[in-house]
Amino acid sequence: MSIIPQTHKSQVNSQDICPTTVNTKIGAFNLDDISILHADLIDYNSMHLACQADRLIVLKDESEIEPAVAELNQLDVPIFVLSGGSNVILPKTINAGVLHPNYKGIEILFEDKDSVIIEVMGGENWHELVVFTVNQGWYGLENLALIPGLVGASPVQNIGAYGVQLEDCMTHLKAFHLPTQTWHKFDKTECQFRYRDSKFKQEAGQWLITRVGFKLHKDDSQVNANYGDVATLALSKAKANNRSEASPVDVMQAIIEIRQSKLPDPKLLPNCGSFFKNPTINNDKFTKLKSQYPNIVGYPVTNDETKVAAGWLIENAGLKGKGIAPILTHAKQALVLVNHTDSYNSTPASQQDILATQQLIQKTIQDKFGIDLEREPVWVNNKTNYNN
Repeated sequence: MSIIPQTHKSQVNSQDICPTTVNTKIGAFNLDDISILHADLIDYNSMHLACQADRLIVLKDESEIEPAVAELNQLDVPIFVLSGGSNVILPKTINAGVLHPNYKGIEILFEDKDSVIIEVMGGENWHELVVFTVNQGWYGLENLALIPGLVGASPVQNIGAYGVQLEDCMTHLKAFHLPTQTWHKFDKTECQFRYRDSKFKQEAGQWLITRVGFKLHKDDSQVNANYGDVATLALSKAKANNRSEASPVDVMQAIIEIRQSKLPDPKLLPNCGSFFKNPTINNDKFTKLKSQYPNIVGYPVTNDETKVAAGWLIENAGLKGKGIAPILTHAKQALVLVNHTDSYNSTPASQQDILATQQLIQKTIQDKFGIDLEREPVWVNNKTNYNN
């Protein structure tokens, strides 16, 4: 991970829209030079599903985007953006040109004694960015440690964990609008962030985010450790180093340790994190369920509704560690579906294997609790249409 020295650029202005212009070097651009035909995407998605794309285009420089998209449009080839592949369920085939961002770098836009504003290329690994910034003494992202994926995808879902969301530190982003082939710059307000949602999630498949800006602080006494387990573990790490108060480094290390203890590493056991959303039901229904199942986990979201822990439902339906091979719920966290292909079959798992276990769980939960579970990761068909 490299840093470009401070350039004293001003913060990006909103409504800065830059129409695509003719690239005088487009004649020298050759799409085949950065393409893999009939590409196997099994290593490009964290569920490790078998998927073959007509063409995989690995973008190593932002300047390759315009000519690549222009040529794909000239060839009448559909376009699909695949970032880190950590929140997507791919089909066996994708009849499209798949754009995979691999451009990297960090630029300091502004820095003083209290804070720093950085701009990060979309191909950077998110967790590596978190570790890097904390080690630099730039704080604010530490609660988002160990979230899988790339930086360019982080605004799409407004990633969040342990009381912090991306929008808390993000200042701006730059994105390419695929349908109109135009560049756009957005400030935080224009991204329309909500809980696990954004303009870019609502307009899935239309945007390729290439740069994301963050404002980070330098005060190591300012931490967000409101969650009990994080606060306790972070403080113990501080005391082990003869400090009375936890620092952002302690918080980051605590969160890494907690996440590693609860969630499987996708590199060792393929998964895409939480597979089902926590369902929201009316309070009358929750009260009835509470009388039948006193230990049911839920918390109020409005005066009339309660959000129920999907993991509790799955575990108490007897499905923890179960499913239809090779896709099973995780032995330690029932909310996570894991791909056990190597244990059960040498043939790579597919989207249909995921669907079989998904439907088993949904039917079981509906039959037992009368609750519908909704899938969280994005489902993609072979024509690159999205189905959330």
